[in-house]
Amino acid sequence: MVAKEPLDLRWVWDSTHMNPPLLLLFLPTSLASTPDTTTPWPSLPTAISGPGAETTRPNSAAAHPPERVKGLESVKVSAAFASGVVSAAVGDDGSVWVWGKSKRGQLGLGENITDALVPTKVEALSGENVSKISFGWGHALARTADGKLFGWGYSADGRIGKMGNCFETSPLESTFRNNSQLSSSDLEDAENRVLQGMEQENDMPIVWEPRLVEELRGVHVVDIACGLDHSLVLCRDGMLLSCGSNVYGQLGRAEADLGIFPVDIGFTPIFIAAGLGHSLAICQLGESDGSVGTTNIASWGWNLSSQLGRLGDGKVPSFIDALNGENPVSVSAGRAHSLALTSKGELWLWGSGKSGRVGWASSADQVEPFCLDSLEGFQILQAVAGFDHNLILVAG
Repeated sequence: MVAKEPLDLRWVWDSTHMNPPLLLLFLPTSLASTPDTTTPWPSLPTAISGPGAETTRPNSAAAHPPERVKGLESVKVSAAFASGVVSAAVGDDGSVWVWGKSKRGQLGLGENITDALVPTKVEALSGENVSKISFGWGHALARTADGKLFGWGYSADGRIGKMGNCFETSPLESTFRNNSQLSSSDLEDAENRVLQGMEQENDMPIVWEPRLVEELRGVHVVDIACGLDHSLVLCRDGMLLSCGSNVYGQLGRAEADLGIFPVDIGFTPIFIAAGLGHSLAICQLGESDGSVGTTNIASWGWNLSSQLGRLGDGKVPSFIDALNGENPVSVSAGRAHSLALTSKGELWLWGSGKSGRVGWASSADQVEPFCLDSLEGFQILQAVAGFDHNLILVAG
């Protein structure tokens, strides 16, 4: 039996290209029915560049084309998620399968299990119908179809809730909390503060298997987003909660204590995203007559590269004026850039322009959101930001 795959078009640009967005065409391929067969994607296609750049093709010696993952032949995968070191697949039965390497317990496979060469089932979540996973730098959250929230991995600063008798503080939070000098740091220095501080830790607070976040027992969670070292949790009643490090003001609240507390936001969030040190939320704007109106994006946190898309106090959630009337329907946050897809199918980007991550052949930061017109004529289905790159799925 042979399954047919639809034509798949993806726009890709990242830190390896200074060109405008690249259109990658992956031709249809067949999947063999034998369980041990690994079916590679076609050899890397020609990359059709955006305006002003020559057609390029990745170096085949340095590139690795996508291949079917071995070990998931018996799993009907409904969703996939990843951090920088761990990958996860969710089956249509709600089961979770992970592979990769993490010394901070991000695999969730049990005490001191730091690597999995092949997809391995997370037994601690057996019986739970998991619908979404979000990974931070060393922590993870999982939401089930019935609204329960589980957390595991590196637990400092309460980024996965209170998993013991008290909260443990990370070196970064202890050293730089309320430090005004952070605002003048450049991108590389700020990143080094985060990563070096964690790397130098001894006796790290690690939760090796997924555990129910007890503070939210009985609360119906509808969405989750993990930043590098903070987390956002959206509840069914519209309340948005945050926890973890607040070095960059990414928690968006005046409450300074460690723990899960409401974000100080005056509108109803319906979609959330988190980057290295900034947070984003699409909010529903009600009309004066009480009817449902338009949407806009509230942003807060680190704004050194204009990843908030606005001026003003970064610690206070505020709307992005440049997106007024654009009706964003999805939003995604990278390390220091952001993007949004609107109801008209337009892609808007802002923030750090380093390495072409906002789609221009310039490294200048984009202070306000702009519409990427080089995608005109394509029906954009989905757009997501990686740490320093973007992926856009368009209709074939």
